[in-house]
Amino acid sequence: MDFIDVIKALGEKVSRMKDTIQTEEATKNAFVMPFIAALGYDVFNPLEVIPEFVADLGIKKGEKVDYCIQKDGQPIIIVECKHWKEELNVHNSQLHRYFHVCSTRFGILTNGIIYRFYTDLEEANKMDNRPFWEFNISDMNEAAVHELKKYQKNAFDVDQIVNAATELKYTREIKKIVGSEFSNPTEGFVRYFAKQIHTGMVTSKVMEQFTPMVKKSLQQYVSELISDRLKSALSNETNSTKEEPKEEQSPAATTTSVVDNVLEYTDLEREGFFIVKSILRTKMDGNRIYYRDTQRYLNILLDDNIRKTICRLHLNASKKYLTWTDEAGKEAKVEISSLDDIYDYSEQLINSMLRFEKVVEPHTL
Repeated sequence: MDFIDVIKALGEKVSRMKDTIQTEEATKNAFVMPFIAALGYDVFNPLEVIPEFVADLGIKKGEKVDYCIQKDGQPIIIVECKHWKEELNVHNSQLHRYFHVCSTRFGILTNGIIYRFYTDLEEANKMDNRPFWEFNISDMNEAAVHELKKYQKNAFDVDQIVNAATELKYTREIKKIVGSEFSNPTEGFVRYFAKQIHTGMVTSKVMEQFTPMVKKSLQQYVSELISDRLKSALSNETNSTKEEPKEEQSPAATTTSVVDNVLEYTDLEREGFFIVKSILRTKMDGNRIYYRDTQRYLNILLDDNIRKTICRLHLNASKKYLTWTDEAGKEAKVEISSLDDIYDYSEQLINSMLRFEKVVEPHTL
């Protein structure tokens, strides 16, 4: 298996098994050791992965960190583990103490689900209070997996990781600030825009007027940006795709084909299709997801087969609906106020698709 497949399989295993894991020791064995092994280290070689590594501090003896990963006989990463249900914030100081007495540049604090990476960017040999990187193993994207590759045994390079850590640390903090300003703009942020638009003094009354407008403008900007990208993706796919092969049609579909020349595949339907496709492709090859337009609704199909209708989007009237077939074989119908509401029914859409085909689970680690 490729590294990305191994990590994603581990993430799925964690999600599937976590409720059966009752102790910290079980968390280590089921989640953390497979993670270390996935990076290429031999968890059964005490010269490479040392469990219960002694990290005595001054007169305080018997201090031990859960794992110390070594390379060429030198410690490179220490790992402190907690039960998967535990909040990691309260254990930050514990890893801080261990880091101080270990000759390593990197420490990991984890509960087997959340992994927090620390180093000493702010002061040499003293662990930073905040992690420079954090991820959830059960929700890994390709960018995170690519970053994680730097910690593999055959790729580990201290200087390269430290350089990357600096960028990760500050981009992470910047994104937090941006996210906070988007959801709840501060006075200084609102004043920045008000000064460029409003003529005259920016009084408290002006600030009161501009604050909700700035928040609304930011939200609209993000929505429009996402919409433009969806339309661009659709345009690229339409230009590169030849006429789709047709499966045997039902009588209803045949009747619809008579009026194909007056059907209009609208921008709203395009965007709705790509939202549904983005949901379904987490469990199925996206190339197997098709659409067929009718005058009243947009069919979304598996394998371009009308007998494998996953859902229908009713978007051409004043009231908009999403329909699918539930586990009992009955049609479920919900009204949606915007296309974003489709995401609220991700589980139902995936289950509707899986009625037609079983998806093979990744190999268990």
